[in-house]
Amino acid sequence: MRRRTTFAALLCAGAIVALVFLLAAQRAGVDNHAQGQRQLQLLAPDLESALEKFETLPFVVGFQADVAQLLTHPGDAQLVNHLNRTLQTIARHAKVSHLYLLDRDGNTLAASNWQDKLSFVGKNFAYRPYFRDAMHGQPGRFYAIGNSTGEAGYFIAQPVNLAGALMGVVVLKISLAEFETSWSSSDAPIALADQSGVVFLSNRAAWKYHSLQALTPATQQQLVSTQQYAGQPIAPIASLAPPQRDGFGPHVSQPVGRLGWQLMMFPAPGRALRNAALWALATALALACLAVTALALNQRRLRLEERSSARVALQRAAEDLDLQLAARTGELRLTNQDLERKYAKLQETEHLLRSTQNELIQAGKLAMLGQMAAGVTHELNQPLAAIRAFADNARTFLERGQPDQASSNLGHISDASARMGAIIGQLKGFARKSESVATVDVARSIAASAFLLDSEFRRHGVTLTIAPAPGAPVLVAGDAVRIEQVLINLLRNALDAVESSATRMVAVSLARADGAALVCIRDSGAGIPQQVAAHLFEPFFTTKPSGKGLGLGLAISSSIVQAMNGQLTAHNHVDGGAEFVVRLPLHHEGE
Repeated sequence: MRRRTTFAALLCAGAIVALVFLLAAQRAGVDNHAQGQRQLQLLAPDLESALEKFETLPFVVGFQADVAQLLTHPGDAQLVNHLNRTLQTIARHAKVSHLYLLDRDGNTLAASNWQDKLSFVGKNFAYRPYFRDAMHGQPGRFYAIGNSTGEAGYFIAQPVNLAGALMGVVVLKISLAEFETSWSSSDAPIALADQSGVVFLSNRAAWKYHSLQALTPATQQQLVSTQQYAGQPIAPIASLAPPQRDGFGPHVSQPVGRLGWQLMMFPAPGRALRNAALWALATALALACLAVTALALNQRRLRLEERSSARVALQRAAEDLDLQLAARTGELRLTNQDLERKYAKLQETEHLLRSTQNELIQAGKLAMLGQMAAGVTHELNQPLAAIRAFADNARTFLERGQPDQASSNLGHISDASARMGAIIGQLKGFARKSESVATVDVARSIAASAFLLDSEFRRHGVTLTIAPAPGAPVLVAGDAVRIEQVLINLLRNALDAVESSATRMVAVSLARADGAALVCIRDSGAGIPQQVAAHLFEPFFTTKPSGKGLGLGLAISSSIVQAMNGQLTAHNHVDGGAEFVVRLPLHHEGE
């Protein structure tokens, strides 16, 4: 009888838990869907704003006098050159990808990328829908992968009318890649699909240029004829391997733009299931508590009926409690011992980390020495050649009995040897390991760093200007070798930055401000791109070609400066080029 009652109670409890799970899952699914819709309502305006931001720019550019003149005289090279530069300036200041002018046949007469290897000038884009729409007197809009650059973008085209006749088309291209970057923080898949259902922006890279469902042959043919996606076949997302299509399923959508696009979010069903599971677990625990309470009441009734056996049970419980306390005490002792071992391991790891960091700084210093090897070799070869020539001349003068001339040559040999000794001494001092903290004259460190790189600057034809130090010596507390390592790394980066510039100049200045020494290193290069600035001091991040750097120089330099309670920052100078600023606390007497 008791077994049947227990079995019936378990079935009833199971049914209650299952019902709670289903209701909670349904409710969580509704909440999940509503949350996804709210998120889309926040994301869509940003996308709409980006699409509408430049709608009028091609129309305004069409009123440029250069545009009308070039459409009237398309063969005038001077007009082409002038409009190329005008479009380049407008595109740079408007921060758009490309801006170009097409004639009535779709040929590109001028473009903002006229200097690039993949310049649009001379190319024909008559097959693009945005050109055909513009030639019918309507604004043209199109999203596609550029056949020339291979970069995807949103095209906006406006017709150019001269004296009532449609003479050409001004086209603007903007990139939407920044939205993929902002969407990457979302756990749920986000996708932007065109009116054919082809996903062209998503925080799931594998979904790009795949369709929500299989495309009809007519749609496939249309994509091929317009080269919208560079001719690549469009397969459904469902055809991807399971890890790549994870998250694809029920979704919420929001229309954006003027081309029938759909912004979609695919809420993860796992969250709804987890919430439902938590509700079911809470219900099960509540039922278990009720069952335990009922069992306890029944046990109390039995103990009241059997007082004699209760004393025995109480004694037994006391003995069990003692055993449990002894067991818990032993477990606690073992836990404390384990914590002590882990703490010792943590101290060992911290020591290893500090040692590794110092070795990394030393490795960066030796890597710099390797990069300066060619220049130093050139600096040593000149005195060596001079020593050999003066030695041969001195021997000849001695054979001829002309000691005065021989003595003069020996003096030249001594001067050349002294210069070689200075170069080698500076290199040995820079290469040594040092972790001592002392008072450092920043002006001397600047001079020593410039001395080591002097041949590099002269060999590349770069002018290095060092402003005079302010009055009294600028002193900081730190390690002179590591300060020089930071300065050499920044000077070498400045040298690389001006390699392809018309004006090759690097300027170094030293000043005091707010209780700190400021070392400013400015170059005449192209400056720091906006997308690079946020990652400039991250390890292994580099904009240099493969083989010219591992991206550790600035990260190591920033670490060295921070270890001396300083700060290393970078920005673009108002007069052009990049400027790096090293800020170190000034040393005060008695500290």
